[in-house]
Amino acid sequence: MNNLIIPSIWFDQNAKEAFDLYCGIFPNSQVTTSSPIVVEAVLNGVKFIGINGGPIFTPNPSISFMVICESKEEIDRIWNSLSATGGSTMMPLNTYPWSPYYGWLTDKYGVNWQLYLGKLSDTNQQAIVPTLMYCGEQQGNCEKAVAFYQQLFHDFRSNGIMKYVEGEYIGSIQHTQFLVKGFTLMAMDSGIQQDFTFNEGISLTILCKDQQEIDYFWNTITKSGKESMCGWCKDEFGVSWQIVPEQIATYLQRPGANEALMKMKKIIIQELIG
Repeated sequence: MNNLIIPSIWFDQNAKEAFDLYCGIFPNSQVTTSSPIVVEAVLNGVKFIGINGGPIFTPNPSISFMVICESKEEIDRIWNSLSATGGSTMMPLNTYPWSPYYGWLTDKYGVNWQLYLGKLSDTNQQAIVPTLMYCGEQQGNCEKAVAFYQQLFHDFRSNGIMKYVEGEYIGSIQHTQFLVKGFTLMAMDSGIQQDFTFNEGISLTILCKDQQEIDYFWNTITKSGKESMCGWCKDEFGVSWQIVPEQIATYLQRPGANEALMKMKKIIIQELIG
């Protein structure tokens, strides 16, 4: 799919190794570009970015990837492949109230995968869905965050909300799914206390068609969030976003463009192209 929101994973200089592994596990996958800093790939039909950023940030379960599988055999194959290459179990493969066959594991790179027996028609034919879990200091903020994303994305479309009906977090979001820029995302409040929350280990890149769109997303997200460098920012809930022009790869081929980018917070296209 030609997704305009691209999940970006921070690696400790082994993005190409990781994506080569994923391409051998997931169907319809290939590495499309590779450089010392950025690796781009299509995994199960969904575009991903890998960043060779060093040990500064590490992915954690606050953003995981829900893999929609239409057979138990597919789940078993992916599960066994990730487990055999250094993965560790978060929730074992089993029958759960939300799925007849489901499991959650962390791979050798710290990336979290939830394998779910379901129908691709329920996720707009998107086989891998980034899933935001509000936990730690963001526990209970899922509903507020989704309301913010509904205002942020003018094409926001909800595919339903399910709340906890018992337990400590009754009334909080157990699961919700929505589309933004034609891309499916899921979100939830954690059902138990966690000692982690969102960080730069997993970010979401928004491809913008022009400077006006960059300005809109940057200004709206950082109004109550935080600015960082090179197009990176955080919303008020701690989720990291990269706000970049669709033609960023082309612009960065121009002499002096990389140096200009390193001096920017919000990306100014005119300063990249000179």
